[in-house]
Amino acid sequence: MKLSRISRVGTAVAVGALALTLTACGSDDPVGDAAGGDDSAATSDEATLSGSLNGAGASSQEAAMNAWRAGFQSAQPDVTVNYDPIGSGGGRTNFIEGATSFAGSDAALDDEEIVDAQARCLDGDVLELPMYISPIAVIFNLEGVDQLKLDAPTIAGIFNGDITSWDDPAIAEQNPDATLPATAVTPVNRSDESGTTENFTEYLVAAAGDAWPHEASGDWPVSGTQSAQGTSGVVQTVQGGDGTIGYADASQAGDLGTVEVKVGEEYVPYSPEAAAKVVDASENIEGRGQYDFALELARDTTESGAYPIVLVSYHLACAQYEDQAEADLVKGFLGYVASPEGQEASASAAGSAPISDALRTEVTTAIDAIGVK
Repeated sequence: MKLSRISRVGTAVAVGALALTLTACGSDDPVGDAAGGDDSAATSDEATLSGSLNGAGASSQEAAMNAWRAGFQSAQPDVTVNYDPIGSGGGRTNFIEGATSFAGSDAALDDEEIVDAQARCLDGDVLELPMYISPIAVIFNLEGVDQLKLDAPTIAGIFNGDITSWDDPAIAEQNPDATLPATAVTPVNRSDESGTTENFTEYLVAAAGDAWPHEASGDWPVSGTQSAQGTSGVVQTVQGGDGTIGYADASQAGDLGTVEVKVGEEYVPYSPEAAAKVVDASENIEGRGQYDFALELARDTTESGAYPIVLVSYHLACAQYEDQAEADLVKGFLGYVASPEGQEASASAAGSAPISDALRTEVTTAIDAIGVK
């Protein structure tokens, strides 16, 4: 099955509120009326579901997850969705080991993980559904500076420890109007295995050339750095210092300074539209299953207006489960996430780019195939 390329499309209004259980480092506070008061997620012929659905994984999805669970609960008030934002690596491990019914991951399964996931899915198809598209912001906290322009080699030099002062010529030449202090540069990276890290280092490998002498990895490859657990940990660490710089899902950048990234001959600020342009230029990873829509992202694009540090976060699930109730809960929840209502809810809550109608058609075919062996 061929995946259509993704473009940003408008969608309907988000739906109602959810009382939600959130484990581990997430918040137990429901999103209340933030998702709106519309009850359009429910349809007259939709099955009534009950029980608990457990997932874990990418912390980048946390804001979107709150909104998705809110909308789903408005249609299915007897369902409790639990999601532990332990990071993409932990989410994939928990899913493969059967500890959760679904997972969120900012990176596609590797070849070994696919084999293990197929066994977990009763030797059936594994679903990798790209349902969250968001820019990764390069965030910083530098007194007197709110915005910077940087090319890929300079970003790589900063995070590799080669550029150590904010008034370094490589930074100053690209920002002639900024008053740059001689403050020490303090890069902050994820301490846990992270899909955000993998996406960020994939960009550096593709775009920075020799300035980034490491392979792409979910584990940070530079030793002796300042690190923090999860997306929120990186953001808090950057907020707590002066001269700090990190990377995080743009939905959590808050009031921190952000970097405009050089693409071709222009500098592009992050936005959902700019992130969607990169995804639109990307192709499927070949050789995957019929319900596996993992993408090979075009990190080195020079397309005008494209923001190349983009994160596509997947939902992982099985086409076959042992229990009908579990299969129905997974199908119901993922169906809501893929719906126009679900995508608009995450766009409103997290600033993500809604998936296209063409991709929704593909994804819905996979979700409809979920059942029991």
